[in-house]
This record gives sequence, structure tokens and C-alpha cells, in this order.
Amino acid sequence: MFSSHALGPLILVEGTLNSCAYLSIVADQVHPYMATVYPANNDVFQLDNATYHVSKIVRAWLEEHDEELQLLPWPQNSTDFNPCENMWKYLDRHIRQKDPPSRNIHDLRDALLFSWSQMPVSTFQTHIESTNSCLTAVLAARGGYSGY
Repeated sequence: MFSSHALGPLILVEGTLNSCAYLSIVADQVHPYMATVYPANNDVFQLDNATYHVSKIVRAWLEEHDEELQLLPWPQNSTDFNPCENMWKYLDRHIRQKDPPSRNIHDLRDALLFSWSQMPVSTFQTHIESTNSCLTAVLAARGGYSGY
């Protein structure tokens, strides 16, 4: 979880992420974190249209908490615009440079948590700024080819 202002916690999921697990993360970790970091509710929560993001139970919970979590409208089939995708690439590159490489899932978990905690502020700010540039280019191209 990150914003242009702060790097939040890296929430590791064991097993397959489904609607119930995602709702638990949003309700138990994302919501309290955002209430702490953005007490004036001047935040925007962005989620793409992944199946578990738009499931009935998640949508119902988000509607119930719409006063506390302002959602960013997100177009269909556009996960490439999601700044999280670029953050995963950053973490992947960082982890692959580790010497010696992670030997098991516990080493990998520790390496991910360490890399996340050491991430420079400029890294996640750059990813968010590039998303704005990308969306502006797509809007200017009226949904056509934009170079991104």
C-alpha cells in the first residue's frame, strides 16, 4: 500500500487471493491505515477491476464505508495503468539482484519486506506521477494508441 505521501505496509498474502481474503485486508488493514494517514478523509482509494476487487461482498462493504473511503473510478481492462504494477516490477528487479538469491519462501518473504521498507520515497512518487502522465496521454488520444 502506498500513496504519493507515504509508503504503507506490504501486505503479504499466503495462498490464493479471493474476495473474502481481499475484504479482510481492506477492512482490517487498509481502512485503519488510511484513517490514520488521512484523518481528514482527503484520500482516494484506487483499485483496479480485478475480480476480487469488484465482487459483491467487497462492493457492499465499500458502499457501506463510502464516507470514509473515496474510490477512484477505474476504467475496465486497464490494469497497466495501475501504479502497483510498476511497484511489483521494481520489487521483482530488486529481489532478483539479491546475492545469494532467496532459497525458500521464508527468505523471499524477508527479502520482499526488507526491500519494501528500504524503498526510497522518490520511487513510489515517480510511479504515481507516471500514472498521471499515462492517463493524460490516453485521454488526449481518446482511448487510442498513446505510446504507453
